[in-house]
This record gives sequence, C-alpha cells and structure tokens, in this order.
Amino acid sequence: MINVAVSGAAGRMGQTVCEAVEGAEDMALVGRADPQLDTALQDVLGDTDVVVDFTTPDTALDNARQCLEAGVHCVMGTTGADFSGLEGVGSANLFVAPNFAIGAVLMMQAARMVAPHMPECEIVELHHDRKLDAPSGTAARTADLIRDAGGNVHEPIHSVRLPGLVAHHEVLFGGVGQTLSIRHDSISRESFMPGVLLAVRRVADLERSPTIGLENLL
Repeated sequence: MINVAVSGAAGRMGQTVCEAVEGAEDMALVGRADPQLDTALQDVLGDTDVVVDFTTPDTALDNARQCLEAGVHCVMGTTGADFSGLEGVGSANLFVAPNFAIGAVLMMQAARMVAPHMPECEIVELHHDRKLDAPSGTAARTADLIRDAGGNVHEPIHSVRLPGLVAHHEVLFGGVGQTLSIRHDSISRESFMPGVLLAVRRVADLERSPTIGLENLL
C-alpha cells in the first residue's frame, strides 16, 4: 500500500484527490493538510509515502521543499511556481505536472508535432474564476513545447476566467489558406484523477527530480 497525504485537501481539487485515493485499492489516505482543517503539512508527513499538493502558487514551492527534506515523495499539481531550484534537495522525488488529464497531454504532444509544419499559432485557455495563475501552467507548457519544436506562439496567451468553466485549452494554427485547431476540455475534475494516481504510483521510481510533465510517465 502507498500511504498518501493530500495538501490542499479542503479545496475542490483536493477533495477530488482524496476521494480518488480512497477508491484506489493500492493506496491509503493517511492525512489531509489544509488551513481550513487546521492541519499543517508538517503534521501529516510522518506516516506518508507520497504527498499530492493542490494548494496555491505562493505556498507550493515551500510545500515541495518540506516534503523532499522529510524524505517524502511529492506529486505537485499546483502551477505558477518555479520548482527547478529543488533539484538535488532531500532524498525523495518531486513530480510536477501542469495538467494531469491524459487528453491534455495528448493535446500538447499533438501541438508539438504540428509546430514545424504550421508554425504560426495562438493559445487560448479558459478556467474557472477561482484559478489564481494566468496563463495556466498547461498553456505555458504547451507554448514552450511548440517553441522548442520551431513554432511561433503569438503573445499574449489568451486567458479567460469565468464561473461554470473547469479547464479548457485550444491551440489554433494558421497557414496559407488553412487553419488547424487542437482543443482539450476537462468538464469535471475527475478527468485529472487517472493521471494523479499514475503519478502517485510512479514518483518513487523517477530517475530525475524534479520531473516535469505527465508525458514522462506515459
């Protein structure tokens, strides 16, 4: 059994992760950390193998460091922070994913494949009105992959924040006499759970920490 604690457990994503972990036959939910629950992250590290973090950009970096220094693996779903400085910290592994939906990862890979052939593109991302960072981590990651493949991402990346949305990303490519759109829509937070559970199962075996991107586990 993998002992899992959730940081940000009172949030909407955190609650969904808790339910997913409780429903997994090879995992046990051993801790819920959240200011709303009056439980700090350090209070749940003792019996934990893996922490899943869905908190806020201003706390995520410190949370990841706490986990690594305590020898607890961390699956980080919080975007908007730079985790590159945590390489070599502690004895555990850090896995970071801008998006845990399998379809979103496939969208990013498809966009990278298109970029050398239709380089001119724009990115539009739409999220619920409580999302703090803009553009989203998924959009920023998609832009990096496209640029690395030779594409030209027009700035700015377009960010929409409205109630009723969950997570939606579209890449629009334009060429002579033609356009190509690649879009992914998460219509519920359950769409992220297969990726989260995959990361929980694989984080201990990573050869590089931090490892960024769910495509590295597929």
